[in-house]
Amino acid sequence: MKYKNPVLKGFYPDPSVCVANGKFYMVCSSFQYFPGVPLFESSNLVNWTQIGHVLTRKSQIMLEKINSSGGVFAPTIRFNDGRFYMVTTNDTTHQNFYVYTDDIYGEWSEPVYVAQDGIDPSLYFEDGKAYFMSNGTADNGENGVVQCEINIETGEKLSESRCIWHGSGGRFLESPHLYKINGVYYLMAAEGGTEYGHMITYARSSSVWGEFENYPRNPVLTNRNKAPYIIQGIGHGDLIQDNNGEWHILSLGFRQMDLWMPYHNLGREVFLTPVKFHEDGWFTAGNDGTADESYEIDGDFEQTVKNIYTFENTDWNKEWCYLRHPHTENYELYDDRAVLHGTDITLDETDSPTFIGIRQMDFCTEISCSLKIDGGEAGITAYMCESEHYEVCLRKENGRTEAALRLNIGGIKHIQNTLTIDADNAVLIIRADRYNYNFFVKTQSGEHYLGSGVGKYLTSEVSGGFTGVVLGLYAVGDNTAEFSEFKCEYK
Repeated sequence: MKYKNPVLKGFYPDPSVCVANGKFYMVCSSFQYFPGVPLFESSNLVNWTQIGHVLTRKSQIMLEKINSSGGVFAPTIRFNDGRFYMVTTNDTTHQNFYVYTDDIYGEWSEPVYVAQDGIDPSLYFEDGKAYFMSNGTADNGENGVVQCEINIETGEKLSESRCIWHGSGGRFLESPHLYKINGVYYLMAAEGGTEYGHMITYARSSSVWGEFENYPRNPVLTNRNKAPYIIQGIGHGDLIQDNNGEWHILSLGFRQMDLWMPYHNLGREVFLTPVKFHEDGWFTAGNDGTADESYEIDGDFEQTVKNIYTFENTDWNKEWCYLRHPHTENYELYDDRAVLHGTDITLDETDSPTFIGIRQMDFCTEISCSLKIDGGEAGITAYMCESEHYEVCLRKENGRTEAALRLNIGGIKHIQNTLTIDADNAVLIIRADRYNYNFFVKTQSGEHYLGSGVGKYLTSEVSGGFTGVVLGLYAVGDNTAEFSEFKCEYK
């Protein structure tokens, strides 16, 4: 069958995958959003269903007042002796830890911390031993991919942390993963930075501790010189074998807004690229070492695409997320509506405003929602970070209600337009394309255009960081806001 990339759209970066009982399980980074580390299941590596999150309790992850793109970095998921492990970094507290579960659909353990620095940790299991690696600093001060043996029950180091590979020479060595295939150890990583120079490189060895020999044609996978091309930033991958015995790399990548516009607002997404092992033991990826929009693979199935998201066909505990740890008393979430209670915390702060959002998954979309308020402000936001976000909202003060469009760019907070309305309720609408977000309010007198915001200002190239646009419902002030008839449709 033929599939199209990305196989998971929207802000789901840093994918890691494992296989267990004939199914594949994938985790992605979540940064400042909660619950942490979205968890997916698949039978074919192409169609992914979210089955929950890994970090679902406040005790598992510290997110209080962290900046956007802080918090949970680059998880790795592994399965060993009937148990799942997810290892990650809280980059804000500079702690590497893992959690585990024997039930992939259930709760995960409290964190087990490992006293090794760096980020992007991974686990490797062999002969009853557990190895922990990260890109960081060895006990002797050497920098690179660093590894130690650990007690998997306690996280205690059983060996010194040793540098086992320095990479192929690219900057920002990260995302190390170790595999043993046909008696050979393969160490795969990312270099070049998670931007337009991103690439996947690897090396091999006869020993788990190295020395590792670089693949002579590194990088094995990159789109850094593939232009003009929508797909860029390919890197940070995990190697996996499918049920037909074929190998693939699941990696992150992003889609530019246009061929000649090097900006991306959807975040880093999940791409699937075929891998081929050769007689000399080295492997290649893709048709020419790059990630393409589509591939043919073995399998009798169709790629499924969901284009419409509503309150009724989504799960508040799966597709939706909060900014940092939510104040749960401010949320009443039902099958067909959401009642939000505002506070003084706004979207501009590194705190937890009353906000619940769903990731934007494609450029061309229409978001609409009915809103009724009794005071203060509430609305829909296209949220990139504290400094860059656009919202269309209702505001009520002194018995007067108005619709408003606010554009926040680089700390500049501008009310673009307002419209006085004759009721406490209206339909708020955002229509987005590759270049702009267009904002409307619909009242009894018809639909009114409030203005637009340029899409490129809600991108990593402008805002910095590692996230993507999240479409959020929010409330501010001492108020109650009722949202209903939510619809997000991708064109």
